[in-house]
Amino acid sequence: MAEDDTAVLTEDEAAGQARVLEIAAEIEALTKQLQALHDSFPVSPLEAAMLLGEEELDVFTALRSVIECVQADRLEPAQRELKKWAVYKPPSREGK
Repeated sequence: MAEDDTAVLTEDEAAGQARVLEIAAEIEALTKQLQALHDSFPVSPLEAAMLLGEEELDVFTALRSVIECVQADRLEPAQRELKKWAVYKPPSREGK
């Protein structure tokens, strides 16, 4: 048994985790690209009213908004979960 009571991963498991970690890094790079694009778009002086539905959205406000939502709701949670499970070590399999 390993000293820390975790199972030793098989070669395939370790390779799978390494690939998942690579994909998490790709998601991080994509997130940074989207943030740079978001930051490059001009902010309308009517943005607050647009986001409240009091004015029609312009293209840049819509794009900035969707980028923010995709990052917060999809990319950041995906990256966090992938990183968590890419380093997961199950309990020892001995005695089972």
